[in-house]
Amino acid sequence: MLKIEPMENEVKFNSESLAVIEKIVARYPEGKHKSALIPVLHLAQAEFEGWLSPAAMDEVARVLNLKPIEVYEVASFYTMFNLSPVGKCLIEVCRTSSCWLRGANEIVEHIEKKLNIKDGETTADGMFTLKTVECLGSCGTAPMMMIGAQFHENLTYEKVDTILDSCKTENKRKTYFDNVNIEHY
Repeated sequence: MLKIEPMENEVKFNSESLAVIEKIVARYPEGKHKSALIPVLHLAQAEFEGWLSPAAMDEVARVLNLKPIEVYEVASFYTMFNLSPVGKCLIEVCRTSSCWLRGANEIVEHIEKKLNIKDGETTADGMFTLKTVECLGSCGTAPMMMIGAQFHENLTYEKVDTILDSCKTENKRKTYFDNVNIEHY
């Protein structure tokens, strides 16, 4: 009988992330380690180029001792997780009522024209991905967008141009962990 050995997972958390994962899991009662899934998915997305490949989700399942399908179900349910590659700067523009009423559609059109992409696309250089999203909870300062962990509010075309130019100059991947002490996450 043929015995097939599982392939070595090509994606592995670094030692710093594994230490953080241990701290996250320790917050939950014994046997409730699945409760750590969402923060660990955020960590995985930050470490593995801004998106969750099947191999990255398998690594999350491995470290949390879950079935891969348990990870896939959660990652595919929440729009904050990217299941395909994204640019270094994922631009999430709120499109719900307050932002829409205050010009979010025009801001999206401006970004599309400036970057020569449409909603859901990535620039040819891999720097920016544009995504329209549901409420980001900043209705009083609409229209707004989020890049990594940074909210950008009361947007105007000029403000958007300045933000995008700054991101381009900085040329750094933006994540939900920007300006967050990962030890306290």
